Amino acid sequence: MCDANRVTEILKILCACDGVAGYEDEVRQAIENLAAPHADQMMTDALGNLLVFKKGRQHREKPLAVCAHMDEVGFMVREITEKGMLKFLTVGSIDPRVMIGRKLRVGPKKLPGVISLKAIHLTTPKERAVAPSAGSLYIDIGARSRAEAEQYVQIGDPCYFDSPFEEFGNGRIKSKAIDDRIGCAVMVALLEEELPYDTWFVFATNEEIGGNRGALVAANRLQPGHFLVIEGTTACDVPDVPAHGHSCTQEKGCVVSILDKGSVYSRPLINQITAKADAEGIRWQYRRSANGFTDARALHIAAAGARGMGIATPTRYIHCAVNVVCKCDIESVLQMARLFVKECHDNA
Repeated sequence: MCDANRVTEILKILCACDGVAGYEDEVRQAIENLAAPHADQMMTDALGNLLVFKKGRQHREKPLAVCAHMDEVGFMVREITEKGMLKFLTVGSIDPRVMIGRKLRVGPKKLPGVISLKAIHLTTPKERAVAPSAGSLYIDIGARSRAEAEQYVQIGDPCYFDSPFEEFGNGRIKSKAIDDRIGCAVMVALLEEELPYDTWFVFATNEEIGGNRGALVAANRLQPGHFLVIEGTTACDVPDVPAHGHSCTQEKGCVVSILDKGSVYSRPLINQITAKADAEGIRWQYRRSANGFTDARALHIAAAGARGMGIATPTRYIHCAVNVVCKCDIESVLQMARLFVKECHDNA
C-alpha cells in the first residue's frame, strides 16, 4: 500500500505543474501519465475534467466518485500598459496583502515576473494606512514598452505563483498549489493500489472560480450514488489566532466536514466512516467552521443526488503563494480515503 512518502513524491510532481482555472492542461497531462498504468478507463470531457475508472475486486451498482480539483489560484493579464507593465485579474480568491513582491511565471512562455507596487518612500501617509487593492498592483516582466511586452504576453494569459516544492522543518512541506494538488495526489496514490470496489476518480476543473462547474459536469455524467471530496482546508493554528478560532489544526489528522456554505454532508455516512476510523486508529478531527465550499456542492445535488463526505488536509496559508502541510496529516487523509472506498458500498 502507498504511504505519505509516496503521496509526497506525487505531490512534488503535481505542484511543479501550473494550472489556474481554465488552463489545467499541464496538470491533467501529468496526472494522465501517472494514472495510465493503473486505470481501466480514462476520459476527458468538454470542460477538461479527467475521469479515471479503476475496477475493484467487486462491482458497484451505483458509481462511487472520489473527487479533487486540479486548478489553483493565480492571475490573468487584463491590460498591458504603455511602459510594458501588466495589470491583472485574480483567478480565485487571493488577499492583495500576500501578493506584493511575489515571483510569478507569466504566460505560456513562463516568463519570470514579479508583482510590484511603488516603493514605500513614494507613498503618502494615507496610502500607507490601508492595504493596497489588487487594481493598484502590476506585474513587472522587465519589458520597457507595450510593444516589447506584447512580443511575449497577451491579454488573457495566465500567471502563476513561482514557489518551489520543498520539504522543511519537522515533516512539513511548502509549495504553491497544494490546494488542491494534495487531493489529486492522494487519488493517484489510491489508483496505484488494489481496490475493493469499482471506483471513479474525478480530477475536476474550475473549482477556484466558484460554481464548481467541472465537478457538476462530471457528476451529471457519472450520476454517483456516493462521493468523497478530498481538499486542502484552512489550518489557523498560527500566532494571534485564539484556539476557538482554529478551523482545524495541523498534526491532528484528517479533517472531516459536517457542513459548509455549499453542502450539508451525510451524517449517517460520517458516523459510519469515523467510527471505523476510530477502530483502526486513524487520526481525524472535525472542521470547526462552515466557511467556503467545495466541489461537494455540485456532486451531492447533480442528477438524482448523492450521499457524500468531505475530507481535507489541514493547510496553512491557503490561497497564498506558499501553502504548508504536514506529512503526518497526509498519511491520515490517505488512510481515511482508502477506508471510504472500502466501506462505502451499495448497502452503505
